[in-house]
Amino acid sequence: MQLAVITDEIDVDVDRSLDVMSEYGVKSAEIRTIWDKNIADAPDEYIDRVKSIVKAHGAQVIGIASPFYKCDLFESAQADGPSGPLHAATPRGLADQIDVLKRCIEIAERLDAPFIRVFTFWRKLDLTPDVLDQIADAFEEPIDLAQAAGVTLLVENEHACLTATGAETASLLEKINSPLVRAVWDPGNAFMAGETPFPYGYEALMPFIAHVHVKDAKSTDYGPVWTVVGEGECRWAEQIKALKEDGYTGYLSLETHYNGHPTKEASSRACLEQLVKLVAQA
Repeated sequence: MQLAVITDEIDVDVDRSLDVMSEYGVKSAEIRTIWDKNIADAPDEYIDRVKSIVKAHGAQVIGIASPFYKCDLFESAQADGPSGPLHAATPRGLADQIDVLKRCIEIAERLDAPFIRVFTFWRKLDLTPDVLDQIADAFEEPIDLAQAAGVTLLVENEHACLTATGAETASLLEKINSPLVRAVWDPGNAFMAGETPFPYGYEALMPFIAHVHVKDAKSTDYGPVWTVVGEGECRWAEQIKALKEDGYTGYLSLETHYNGHPTKEASSRACLEQLVKLVAQA
């Protein structure tokens, strides 16, 4: 297993993020918000700047953390607005999503990134079998685009979206049944959605996992909150051990979310330090 970081969890300044990552020996980056733009909205000059900075650090971009399908499944619901974070992305309806994906594929090709993270629509409906079928149908054109470009689409289980848990995401990927659509396993999101991420969510999703996002959460009297990796209820030590035993050789990518320190950088440093220790112990 290798470590990576979603760079804007440290700083939207890519150069600063890669400086910090280098201190911990991390050379692999996921790109989401860069300076004042979401990756899907970033102009070519921003992408060129990222490419230059990554090269100067001897690093690599492993994934484009896109906002694709962070929208309503039906256009009629669009007026309600977003149901979750867009990380500086321009809100867009269903009709604009393929253009978003095409732009993200273009950026992935320019940055030599093999993965594009995607979603499964805002959770404004119950995940009935009919809705699951409609989500699967919505991936037909994206699969064709991914195949032509040689990239893999990674569906993240996201508690603001229709497939929030490991089990729900596994149900969708079984239905899609394509090697070009795999899973980003996010135990923190599963916990926020009410699933016990380890072992139950992990065991359900394990056959489809191609990437892992690392953040941790715990229960409080006021509801679940993010915390330092390894100090919450996602059971990261056991999760990492299980991944290793199951032959996972991909990335553990830090997506901090915790903000208990004075700055994003300090909070991410606290999580990254613990993650490095957990991987070494495994």
